[in-house]
Amino acid sequence: MSRLVAPLAIAASLAAPLPAHAQPDIPTLTVYTYSSFVGRYGPGAAIGDLFEERCGCRLEWVASDDSGSLLGRLRLEGETTGADVVLGLDMNLAHEARALGLFAPHGRDTGDLDLPIAWEDDVFLPFDWGHLAFVYDETRLPAPPTSLRALVEDVDGPSLVLQDPRTSAPGFGFLLWMEAVFGEEAPAAWEKLAPRVVTFTSGWSQAYGLFLEGEADMVLSYQTSPAYHRAVENETRYRAAAFEEGHYLHVEIAGMIRTSAEPELARDFLDFMLSDDFQALIPQGNWMFPARIPEEGLPEAFDDLIEPATSFLFDPEQVARDRRALIDAWLAATAR
Repeated sequence: MSRLVAPLAIAASLAAPLPAHAQPDIPTLTVYTYSSFVGRYGPGAAIGDLFEERCGCRLEWVASDDSGSLLGRLRLEGETTGADVVLGLDMNLAHEARALGLFAPHGRDTGDLDLPIAWEDDVFLPFDWGHLAFVYDETRLPAPPTSLRALVEDVDGPSLVLQDPRTSAPGFGFLLWMEAVFGEEAPAAWEKLAPRVVTFTSGWSQAYGLFLEGEADMVLSYQTSPAYHRAVENETRYRAAAFEEGHYLHVEIAGMIRTSAEPELARDFLDFMLSDDFQALIPQGNWMFPARIPEEGLPEAFDDLIEPATSFLFDPEQVARDRRALIDAWLAATAR
């Protein structure tokens, strides 16, 4: 027992508060994000450590369930928000986020980004991207559909797990993908597809988990999802189906808050976000393509992914204008 006394006494002395004059004045940068980014398997912890070493500050993550929850929180808080930076909105929410009047221009040159599209937004910066895609197990589905039309129109086609577009960013992205391919025929396409949808989950994690448990033949996910299975599980049977019409582009964005108490730190974080240190953690941390490919390149697991020839992406202002009507039409079509 005596051997434990000294260490405990030392620990107690270390835990005691320092005198006021000895406490360093360390600034804190508060970053709002979504839960999986800072979860057990996300890149948030490693990114926080790197930035704190760089800035001599403390980085505090504040997590919401998903990008929609992030936007809802900002609406509620308004100019009283405690955020300095918001990381994890997506392009489909960009117009609505900008309309809040909370974000400041980033002031950064974006000519060095590696995206399928030119980036011209002066308020938001991208930190990763990927195309939506349907993932399948080739041992269970050796001949997947080769187009979205084929997937929809084959009444005996594969069963699906999708995400609810009211609560899920990929779920809403698929709503836009259907609109891009079918246009005015989208409600009829949803009616054809609905009988083979096992369920609409509230988020991506639940949907992907059901797919892995064998509840459906295909799941709405990302072109990059197979890279996870290859890198972490050494498993190559999971594939993303390439659709001949093209795939919807999902771009995740970040911006600094206009009323931030730490504007210089916030700008430094946005610069850091596009640095090699941060971007190198995205492929095997968030399992997406980095917005700027780091000098070391991409991991080997990303070598054999599908490469869509066409990227669908609606203008964020149009998305904000049509969101309610699209969701109402989806509800009417899938409820029949």
